[in-house]
Amino acid sequence: MSDIKIKFASGLYDRFLPLYTKEVVPEGIDFEFTPIDDPREIFDRMAGKLEFDASEMSGTEYVTHVASGNSPFIGIPVFASRVFRHSFIVINRKSGIEKPMDLEGRRVGVQLYTMSAAMWIRGMLQHDYGVDLSTISWVQGAIDGPGGHGSPTVLPLLKQPDVVNNESDRSLSQLLEDGEIDAILSAVMPAGFGQNPDIVRLFPNFREVEADYYRRTKIFPLMHLVVIRRDVYDAHPQVAKSLYDAFCQAKDISLEHMKYTGALRYMLPFLPADLDEIEDIFDGDPWPFGIEANRPTLEAEVQYMVEQDYIAKAMPIEDLFAPGLG
Repeated sequence: MSDIKIKFASGLYDRFLPLYTKEVVPEGIDFEFTPIDDPREIFDRMAGKLEFDASEMSGTEYVTHVASGNSPFIGIPVFASRVFRHSFIVINRKSGIEKPMDLEGRRVGVQLYTMSAAMWIRGMLQHDYGVDLSTISWVQGAIDGPGGHGSPTVLPLLKQPDVVNNESDRSLSQLLEDGEIDAILSAVMPAGFGQNPDIVRLFPNFREVEADYYRRTKIFPLMHLVVIRRDVYDAHPQVAKSLYDAFCQAKDISLEHMKYTGALRYMLPFLPADLDEIEDIFDGDPWPFGIEANRPTLEAEVQYMVEQDYIAKAMPIEDLFAPGLG
């Protein structure tokens, strides 16, 4: 029997690199890896046009479709992107914001209100710092240019928050510098950061804060996962296990490469110190795949999405993934 053709798209991350170089080959699959740097492009091409058989996908977009009962995708517990987001809250010092609670009653910019990064930041602000999210006015748009950010397929929120689109001819970054918004929550840093002395992080000691957050909660926010088109999975359910096993193997190889410090593989001068910290905080594996190893994070994701009106009620974590994986 011939191998099943799977066209896959994602960022060319270190954890996926052995699949791109074909050091790892999924069993029974003719795997074509299309690297695309911009996640939003991948999401729009997959969710809007079903261009790929499997791909990286926004966590919030995927969960809303599963909750609707009519998802065109099925997930596997392989996480393409995960990021602690404390460092991505940027303020204008002239606004007088000094602590998270000071965000209440303010105008805050965000690329997309529904994007995974924004959902995680809001959940953290609410649960860790008691911020009343309902008091915030949100301005949605591109960070470093006018207009919007992509063409998301997140289903309409169950309750509409106070969100307006940026209709000006300026970027959110410029609005922050001009004092027309007070802060930005985003997946990328605004252009003014590092250029304008008034544009600073809310948490200047973010590394310490994020490490403490993980130690207390065991949450390492999941941004993107790997999904398979439902029609592909229904026709060939074995591809889920084959892909999952291959991604696990690729990640393990990449982790071993990262830990070799005889010659630094990455342009990170302090990598040996970082590896010591990874060992201490994450028991040596900062990027686990599978359900059980990520249950606290997955449960928080679903809880925050209920609280923020993406979905009506919580669902079993197992319902998010093809059965029998991790």
